[in-house]
Order: sequence, then C-alpha cells, then structure tokens
Amino acid sequence: MIGTIFNVCMILVGSTVGSYFKKGIKPAYNEILMQALGMVAMMVGINAVVQHMPKSHYPVLFIVSLAVGGLLGQWLDLEKHFDNLVNKFSKPKADGNNLAEGLATAVLLYCIGSLSILGPIQAALNKDYTFLFTNGMLDGITSIVLASTFGIGMALAAVAVLCWQGSIYLIAMLLQNSINTNMITELTIVGGF
Repeated sequence: MIGTIFNVCMILVGSTVGSYFKKGIKPAYNEILMQALGMVAMMVGINAVVQHMPKSHYPVLFIVSLAVGGLLGQWLDLEKHFDNLVNKFSKPKADGNNLAEGLATAVLLYCIGSLSILGPIQAALNKDYTFLFTNGMLDGITSIVLASTFGIGMALAAVAVLCWQGSIYLIAMLLQNSINTNMITELTIVGGF
C-alpha cells in the first residue's frame, strides 16, 4: 500500500498548493502542464505495450480489447450519464467554479487511468511501485491545476483514490495465487495503452 499512500499524499499536497492560487493558473501554463502530463502518460502506456508485447501469448487480445472497449463505451454513452449525474449535484459558486464538477473531473482522472488500476496490481503481486509512484507525481501536478480552479475541496478526491486503489490492491493480494505471469502480461499490455 506504500504506492497508494504516496499517491494519496501527492493529491493532498497538490490540492493544498493549488488552493493558494486563488485566481487559478494562467491558461497558457495550465495548457502546457496538461500537455506535458498527457505526453508522460502516453509514453508510460507505450512503454508498457512495447516492453510486454513480445512476451504476449495473445497479441490479438490487445486489438480486440481496444475495439470492443471503445465501441462499448460509445454505446453506453458513459460520459453523458456521468455529466448528468454531476449536473444533478452541481451548484456553481459566484466565481463560476463548481466543486462537484471539479471533484467529478478529479475522480475520473485519478481513478480511471491504467496506472491507477495496474499500479496496485503490480504493487500487490510484484512489490513494484513504479506505476503508483509515477501516477502519484502525475496526480500531484494535476491536483495543483484543479485546486487552483476549484479550491481545496479537490483534496476530497484523495479518499476516492485510497478506496479505489486500496480495493484493487487487496483484491490482487487475495487472488495472487490464481493470477499467473501471462495474465499480468496481457493485462499490462491492454491496460498500458
């Protein structure tokens, strides 16, 4: 759980630092930070695929998973349903910022990414915290940007991350005897991208 605790701490620190920027970060800085974080996440994903693809026993699984996942996500229209849920609880403040919208964005960014899913699995099975430490750094910087816009309330997302990653970690620990190296390889390829 060291990696998850590090990730949670980075979100708390980032939210605290970001809350001091009352008027937000200038859009140009915000944009360059998000581009840099996107490039880092993309490179980590590509590295995971390139590193594990030669070991794969089912390379077609990667293609099928991406195709089916994309189609299923589009068909279920999850983004629309999520937006409707957020709008139900949204009450913009006088400055136009909305804590519910900010928290929803934060929870999605912090919990849905592959690093947040694969990280606890790698930590539980291999004691490898690389994904979680990388994810913690990304989440810490993202927290600064989000908290500069939505306020210190972004720190509440740390609770969701702790529950999410902690649950995945515990499940992986419980199932470690039934998870073999081939499963981890395939999961890392599909999840890494």
